[in-house]
Amino acid sequence: MFAMTHAGRNERDRWNQRYAEKGWSEDPSPWLVSNVDLLPELGPALDIAGGTGRNALWLAERGWDVTIADVSDVALAFATERAESLGVPIRTEHVDLSADPLPTGPWDVLLLFHFLERALFARVASVLRPGGVLIGSLATVTNLERNPRPPRPFILDDGELPSLISDLETLRYEECWADNHHDARFVAHRPLDGTEGPHEQTHQP
Repeated sequence: MFAMTHAGRNERDRWNQRYAEKGWSEDPSPWLVSNVDLLPELGPALDIAGGTGRNALWLAERGWDVTIADVSDVALAFATERAESLGVPIRTEHVDLSADPLPTGPWDVLLLFHFLERALFARVASVLRPGGVLIGSLATVTNLERNPRPPRPFILDDGELPSLISDLETLRYEECWADNHHDARFVAHRPLDGTEGPHEQTHQP
């Protein structure tokens, strides 16, 4: 158990209440599903702020060795219960990722969906194996045109994400509307030899 600050306890309590009161989707992110071919061979994967585990459990069912890290013990309990019902093993780490470092791994896959803590990006390359992949989706400021959440402090500026993952090689990237949400979606990896290869970027109105 990590040593939780007062702010961390508030964050835990806030998220515990949200997870206890609201039903959360069990379906994996379409971005993850559509880009599974870019992930490395089966190995350890970390779902950063993975909540109830919709993405982590999808990977676990396909053979990845998955750990979910989240501040909410309620969410982690839900994830563990569902993993048991599916008959797949997962690990959980109760950690405040707004204040504490990423679990060290090293990881073959990092999942980062709908949790923005800019300081985390500076640590990503150090916990990824060479060849390891970071995949995720984060809301941009354009999303506020249609949706009040996430609020401004927890979303990216339009076009900001590439600068945050500049230590990695971008494999696929787009900013666009999908399911009435405007997100920056990305797949990037830690190069094996420091060289860059081809990448694909898409910006849609």
